[in-house]
Amino acid sequence: MKDSINHKIFKTISKVADQIGVEAYVVGGYVRDSILNRPSVDIDIVVLGSGIEVATLVAKELDPQLQVKVFKNFGTAMFHFRGEKNWDVEFVGARKESYRLDSRKPIVEDGSIEDDQKRRDFTINALAFSLNKDDFGRLIDPFDGVSDLKTKCIKTPLDPDITYSDDPLRMMRAIRFASQLNFTIEEHSFLAIHRNAERIKIVSKERVLDELNKIILSPKPSIGFDLLEKSGLLIHVFPQLLDLKGVEIIKGVGHKDNFYHTLEVLDNLAKHSNDLWLRWSALLHDIAKPATKKFVDGPGWTFHGHEFKGAKMIPKLFSALKLPMNEKMRYVQKMVLLHLRPIVLSQEIVSDSAVRRLLFDAGDDIEDLMTLCEADITSKNEAKVKRYLANFKIVRQKLIEIEEKDSIRNWQPPVSGELIMETFAIQPSRNVGIIKDAIRNAILDGEIGNTFDDAFAFMLEKGKELGLKSVK
Repeated sequence: MKDSINHKIFKTISKVADQIGVEAYVVGGYVRDSILNRPSVDIDIVVLGSGIEVATLVAKELDPQLQVKVFKNFGTAMFHFRGEKNWDVEFVGARKESYRLDSRKPIVEDGSIEDDQKRRDFTINALAFSLNKDDFGRLIDPFDGVSDLKTKCIKTPLDPDITYSDDPLRMMRAIRFASQLNFTIEEHSFLAIHRNAERIKIVSKERVLDELNKIILSPKPSIGFDLLEKSGLLIHVFPQLLDLKGVEIIKGVGHKDNFYHTLEVLDNLAKHSNDLWLRWSALLHDIAKPATKKFVDGPGWTFHGHEFKGAKMIPKLFSALKLPMNEKMRYVQKMVLLHLRPIVLSQEIVSDSAVRRLLFDAGDDIEDLMTLCEADITSKNEAKVKRYLANFKIVRQKLIEIEEKDSIRNWQPPVSGELIMETFAIQPSRNVGIIKDAIRNAILDGEIGNTFDDAFAFMLEKGKELGLKSVK
């Protein structure tokens, strides 16, 4: 474990701390990860004195040009140190905290290293290495956090009801660590989350979103979302997802539980992609199923149009969760809208025109869409899964062939709206749109070639049908 603090950053902190006569410790996540042999570049330093002073002196010693960010109101300072790794190092004075019922912002006083460790969220994050020369690398573990690391257990150093009520974000963090590390939340601690779940409402949506994103990016995200549901937190932080849960039975016919199906799709996708927004697409791909659910004699349960309804729901969901309302939102919206298209193609004889349309609509996101669709195959019937995946290979091959032949991805028809207006001497109007759409559809359906001459001739014919006369 001492190897993890063998870097010159730690040696420099040790030197500076001894020179000015203060105690310094590396605490929290970096210590935890070093014991777990997990890579980490986020270093938290606790000083029995001024964290700002130590940060300033350490930065000057490491590199006179190093910029230090100082937050005087919080008594903290940090810098980014670029080397063989990009390190983020934050310094703070040791402190003890107390809380008011209506806020997760603590009342802070100077304290000892023991006080600082008591205020930590979990025993596995209350570990520290001393950095002073006399006992450099000594592990300080007042709550037996190392034992909890070995047993893969998440529990609080103090009474969990107090820990979670004081700072309700810690409930989300407990579940996030369980999901990231595949740990179990200790029973008393989990029951305390359930009792205090409603307290999450005092936490900003931005902080909750940060934890949600980390759960989504964990190796098996279903662990986190299952815990969010069982703990009672999900109804407060993402109630729309909870709407997917449950099975309704009519005339002896039930549909699958779309909540657990969604988590299975997310886990499947997580094996193949670390892209946050593709993972969000998996989480939201069936979000409109509750709104489109219908029982019909014969076929049974249907969810017709859930992809269209789901795509329309995405902007409102992103806004409510404080997700970015930009190209990331539009990407997820596109994935939700198109997620059934490759599946439909894999069930039918794949026509060139259908593949052209898919390439045109998906553009550069076609590979992501195919990855999402393959993750969406969750049937327990092995023969059915093999058949679907084999058909997806055919679809993928067709996509390559059509793209090589027709270059449809991110394609624009060879005849522009400006040329249509110039040819028929007309102003921007409905007829221009009709002709443009007709040309695009004719090319995508293979009725005419993807060439200027074919498109121009087709434009003249379509204009004639609309009663327009060419002036060229």
